[in-house]
Amino acid sequence: MSTHRRFAAYLIPALLLLATLSSAHSRLITLVPGQTDLASDGSSLPVHDGGYRRFDSVLRLPTAEETSTCEQTYGFLPCTTTALGNVFLIVVYGFLMYLAATYLSTGSELLLEILGPGIVGGLFLPMLGALPDAMLILVSGLSGSKETAQEQVSVGMGLLAGSTVMLLTLVWGSCVLIGKTDIENGVAVDLRDTKGFHITESGVSTDIWTSYAARIMAISILPFIIVQLPQILNSTSGRHLAVLVSLIVSVALLLSYCLYQVFQPWIQRRKLAFAKHKHVISGLLQHFKMRALGRLLTDDGEPNTEVIEKLFEAIDENCDGYLSAAELKALIIGIQFEEIDLDKNDAVTKVLNDFDASNNMLIEKEEFVRGVSKWLNEAKRAGASYKSGAHTQKFLSDFHVQTKREHDLLGDQSLGEQSDELVEGIENAKWISIKAGLLLLLGTLIAAAFADPLVDAVDNFSDATSIPTFFISFIALPLATNSSEAVSAIIFASRKKLRTSSLTFSELYGAVTMNNVLCLSVFLALVYVRGLTWDFSAEVLVILIVCIAMGAFGSFRTTFPVWTSSLAFLLYPFSLALVYVLDYVFGWS
Repeated sequence: MSTHRRFAAYLIPALLLLATLSSAHSRLITLVPGQTDLASDGSSLPVHDGGYRRFDSVLRLPTAEETSTCEQTYGFLPCTTTALGNVFLIVVYGFLMYLAATYLSTGSELLLEILGPGIVGGLFLPMLGALPDAMLILVSGLSGSKETAQEQVSVGMGLLAGSTVMLLTLVWGSCVLIGKTDIENGVAVDLRDTKGFHITESGVSTDIWTSYAARIMAISILPFIIVQLPQILNSTSGRHLAVLVSLIVSVALLLSYCLYQVFQPWIQRRKLAFAKHKHVISGLLQHFKMRALGRLLTDDGEPNTEVIEKLFEAIDENCDGYLSAAELKALIIGIQFEEIDLDKNDAVTKVLNDFDASNNMLIEKEEFVRGVSKWLNEAKRAGASYKSGAHTQKFLSDFHVQTKREHDLLGDQSLGEQSDELVEGIENAKWISIKAGLLLLLGTLIAAAFADPLVDAVDNFSDATSIPTFFISFIALPLATNSSEAVSAIIFASRKKLRTSSLTFSELYGAVTMNNVLCLSVFLALVYVRGLTWDFSAEVLVILIVCIAMGAFGSFRTTFPVWTSSLAFLLYPFSLALVYVLDYVFGWS
């Protein structure tokens, strides 16, 4: 029996037992030093605000008065006002939300395996990944009266901030440490991990698309900035309008992000095709350099027409004054581009398009000279190592290395095809579709059913311990709703390849982006519709700092040495400390 099933087998009896305990009446046993009474109703202890309250012992059962204030979710699920009881409920409901997230993740992967990227991968699945968080945020602002919703909505903000910070700090840093390989020439080498935890010579590398994902994540914080403008300007009149404008911008960014995801595979294929063609150009120039009877560039840096003409004559094997498609294909096959998955016929077509100005499917000597001269000039503009008069050997070698690196950074296999491992053919697509649909439905139902009880348990635990709900939801709830994403990212990172590292960090940036647009849209809609007060300056500042810092980190570099993980780890306690200082020392909220 699996762990999930064993847990579920004990879950219902445990809930029933807790329901029985939570409805029992008992006297409060005080733990106050100097209290001579063995039992007391605890109603006469002074507090700082001038009133009187009960001493809230952590280890106690609720009194009859407290039981009356504990409302059972849906009228039958257990509730309790004790700290230990609510810890148990948070663990149980948190596990169920984790189960929902796991079902949604598994169903999404099965569906993506059959239908591929595009509408499903770009629109449907990213929203499902953020569904548990969105559900918790939604119920936190729908509960009871406006006053109750205002009190519980901090659970939603804590979850939103906690998920973002956890993914970009603890999970991000762990992926760097687990996925590290040796760094050579600024790039992590696949599957070679011999340098241990060397802070600069060991780490991970990602493709250029991961950098784009980090930039998109950084842009997605725009609604947070807009909604904070009235507080920044110290204005009270425009707060409701700021919430509405921020909501509109957030929804617009959500739609834009989904459209980008839909068209991204097509964009990737176009860019990869261009990178392959550029690599073919550099390979041909390398080959021409080896066969040429002289230097391809003159001392003043201009294409050497005489040498290029001799090169044409050497390639024209039948000496008919033309290079045909067959001769070009034989030339390309002879070069052997092992580094890339090259379509030889497509490469021939692209070379003909570059050279054949007369459109007769043949390359004349003059067209060949013009074409090679054009390629050399493009290589000069792209190569930083070129200087006038410099030897062509070094210049073209550097250009070839550069184009190969550009091709690798685009990720030849990250276009929505199958993963690195050999995947068996999908023989029973109909059954897999049904299974995926059932998993998605089950995950959605569990998330919808237990989001409200989990929010109530967090709120009750906060009342029992006097710990602000923000900190409870910041630390505990992301462990339930984002565990499947964290585990998935770490598993991918452990494969120690550039491609899997790219998928890992793209998944993390994408999850945070969905938090910043989808979950924030739900949150802002609740605040606007119910007329709640937006007063989360410290929490928003934490989200902005972490997203900007990690977004800038991921946007402008593709290799992350081990030392970068320590910065990510430090941001987590820094975030908690910053909220505490701003809210409870300086009184921002």
